[in-house]
Amino acid sequence: MEPRAGVRVERVEAGGSGEEAEGEGTEASPRLPKADSHSRAAHEAVARILEDAPLEGGEGGEGGEGSAELAGAGGTGAVSEMAWSDMGLGRSSRSKFGPVGWQEYFDEEEYVTMTNGDVFHVYRAGRTGPVLLCLHGGGYTGLSFAVAAGHMKGEVQVVALDMRGHGGTRTTNDSDLSAQTLVADVAAMAKRLFGDSPPAIVLLGHSMGGAVAVRVAEQHLLPSLAGLVVVDVVEGTALASLGHMHAVLASRPSHFPSLEKAVEWSVRSGHLRSVDSARVSVPSTLVPDAAGKGFTWRTPLEQSQPYWKGWYTGLSDLFLHCPVPKLLLLAGTDRLDKPLTIAQMQGRFQMLVVRHSGHAIQEDETLDFSSSVLHFIARNRITQRGVMVGGFIHH
Repeated sequence: MEPRAGVRVERVEAGGSGEEAEGEGTEASPRLPKADSHSRAAHEAVARILEDAPLEGGEGGEGGEGSAELAGAGGTGAVSEMAWSDMGLGRSSRSKFGPVGWQEYFDEEEYVTMTNGDVFHVYRAGRTGPVLLCLHGGGYTGLSFAVAAGHMKGEVQVVALDMRGHGGTRTTNDSDLSAQTLVADVAAMAKRLFGDSPPAIVLLGHSMGGAVAVRVAEQHLLPSLAGLVVVDVVEGTALASLGHMHAVLASRPSHFPSLEKAVEWSVRSGHLRSVDSARVSVPSTLVPDAAGKGFTWRTPLEQSQPYWKGWYTGLSDLFLHCPVPKLLLLAGTDRLDKPLTIAQMQGRFQMLVVRHSGHAIQEDETLDFSSSVLHFIARNRITQRGVMVGGFIHH
C-alpha cells in the first residue's frame, strides 16, 4: 500500500534496512532524531542481556528474584523513535525469558508522520486478504498481536498500531487517552494507510482497544469496514472492575533491572500466560529509566484514570448497533452483562469463549484466537475486495 499525500513513512522490513517514502506535494518531515547517550546506554544494556551477561545492579539469566520495587507503576514515555530501535527490540535472545524481535512474526514496521507532526508506529504482516486492523489494550502495544499475526498472515493482512501514548508512537499529547481522541487517531491512520480506495477491513480491538474499535465502527468512520472483533471487554464488567484498577496497577513492579526480568515477571505473575508472546510484547511496553540502569513502564496507566469510564460507558449498546458482522471473544462467560446476554440469545452477534486464557486472549491462547478470527472472516465471506454475497463482491 502506497503512502498517502501528507504523510511521511519510514519503513523497515524484517531482515532489511529502512526506506523512506513521502506523499506527493508534502514537505519532508524532519528526520527522526539520532539516539542520544541515554538510548545508547539502553542499547548497551540490552546487548548485555542478549549475550546472557548480568546487568550492573541486577542479576541476569534465568531464575533469581526480580526487582522488588512495588510502588505505583510509573512511566516516562520519553524515548525517541530511533531510541526505541536502540533498545534492541529487533534482536532475539536465546535465553528462556530473553526479548524476541518483531521480525520473528511481522514483515515490516513503519513510522508514519502525520501532518500535525504526530508519529504513529505500525507493524504489518501478510500481503493478501482483507486487512485485520488491530487495536491493543491499555498498557499493551501492537506487538500484543505479534504471535497471532505470525499464524494469520498467510490469510489476512495484519496491521497493528501502537496507540497514542504507547509503544513507539509519539504525539504532541501522549497523555490524552480519551475515547474521542483515540477514535480520531484510528480514523486518521486508516485514511493515511489505505487511502480513498481501501481494502475490506476487519477491525479488532482488545480491552481499551475494543472500546475504541466499537466507537469507530458505530460512527461509520471506516467506509470499507466489513467486520468487528472485540476481545474480552464488556461494559458491565469493565465498569465494575474500575474500582479495583488502582490496586492492580500498584501491585506491578515500577522498575525492572532488565527486559528479561520484566518478561519473567509478566509470566510468573500470570499477567501473561505465554512465554513466546511475552518475549516479543513485554519489552515494547517499557522504556529505559533516567539513569540508564533499567526499565520502567512506557505508559503511566494510573494517569489515564480520567478516561476510564469514558472508554466503557454505553459500550454494549454501541456494540449492538454496529452495522457489520460482530464477534465477541471472551475469556469466560461470567464477563457478559445483561444487555449482551439477551442480545446473544437473540443471535445478534457471534460469541466465543476461549478457555484457559487470561484477559489477553490474543497472547495467552494465540492458536485458538487466530483460528477463531479467521473462521469469523471466512464465515462472513470477507475478502480483500469486500464481502462475497451470491457470487458478487459488495463493498
